[in-house]
Amino acid sequence: AVGADAVELHTGQYALAKGKQRQDELVKLAAAGKQIRDAGMTLHAGHGLTYRNVPPVEQIPEMCEMNIGHSIIARSIMVGIREAVREMKQLVS
Repeated sequence: AVGADAVELHTGQYALAKGKQRQDELVKLAAAGKQIRDAGMTLHAGHGLTYRNVPPVEQIPEMCEMNIGHSIIARSIMVGIREAVREMKQLVS
């Protein structure tokens, strides 16, 4: 109704959750993602995504974009930007 062509899921609660709660949050994200896709919009996600928690989010059907820059830049301090990006690309490819 507002003319949006994409929606970004806020993954903060997923990122903070542990154990079964994390899985429950992932189920919520997947359900919201389905609603977004069913409405004809592009699916994005972001907030608190890291090298450790990004793979399950990336597996949500038709995930188009994930905002993970903070984690990549933080990692690059230790290994350099080229390696940090390479590592993340391996996780989400």
